[in-house]
Order: sequence, then structure tokens, then C-alpha cells
Amino acid sequence: MRIFGVAGYSGSGKTTLITRLVPEFGSRGLGVSTIKQAHLGFDLDRPGKDSFKHRSAGAVEVMVASSERWALLHEHRGRPEPDLDRLLTAMTPVDLVLVEGFKRHRHPQLEIHRGHIDKPLLCRGDANIVAVASDGQLPPLEVPVLDLGDLGALADFIARHAAPLEA
Repeated sequence: MRIFGVAGYSGSGKTTLITRLVPEFGSRGLGVSTIKQAHLGFDLDRPGKDSFKHRSAGAVEVMVASSERWALLHEHRGRPEPDLDRLLTAMTPVDLVLVEGFKRHRHPQLEIHRGHIDKPLLCRGDANIVAVASDGQLPPLEVPVLDLGDLGALADFIARHAAPLEA
């Protein structure tokens, strides 16, 4: 598996870009998975559901399965939040994993920068950012600047710069 991240401020379009990249890579014959770091306290389960009752009773893991999909809910139960490397080992191998979040993990990342958000460029202080995709003009940078609207060029860049997972 190879890994590549998408970084940027809230509202910059990270999720939008990833949801456009997944079918682009799929059309190129690549299997793609994604991993997104969620905010504190997020939950996929709801009170009243059997899986919620299982977790509330103290189960460390609850798997919910159907003929169309399965999901594994894992409770930390006081243990530290797992790092990205640990989470990646739990995933089924694919050609490429696109990562949203986990900005402190060492993997190549594309920064999305939009002028209307009026935030400083992250690439100036983050060696993991290997390029910036923008919807406007930027000053000269030490990393390549790509057109956020050119999905093909973005996918080509990611395919060339995705890093193999270290064993």
C-alpha cells in the first residue's frame, strides 16, 4: 500500500477533493481506501441500536455486518488513541490510501489553499507538505503549486509522490 495525505484548514475542500480523487484513481484501475481523523467525541452509532447496547454493555469491539458492508466499532476504553500507523495495519491492503487529518504523521501531503479562507500557508512550516493546490495565485513557494481545478494533474502528482507504507 502507498499513502498520501490532504491537508488544509477547515472549509478548504479536503473532503471534496478526496471524494473527487477516489473515482479518478478507480478509473485508472487503482484500489483506493481513505482514512479521516474525526473530531473528539464523534460517533457512528446511536442510542437504541443493538450495536450501541453492545458497546454500552462494555464490549471493546462490535462488528455490524450485512450483505452490503461491515463496520467495526472499537472502543478505546481508556487506552490512548491509536496512531495512523496502527490504524493502517487494520485496513485491507489496497493500492492507495488517501488520508485526511493526521497532520503530525510523516507522509507526503498536498495542502489545499483557498484565498477566501485568509489563512497562512501550512507548507512554510510543515516538511510533509510536498505541494500546494490552490484556486488562485500564490507567491513563489519552495514546493510545486498545482491548479486545484485540474483533477487529472492532481491525481498524477499524487500517484508519483505517494509513499510506500513502512513495514
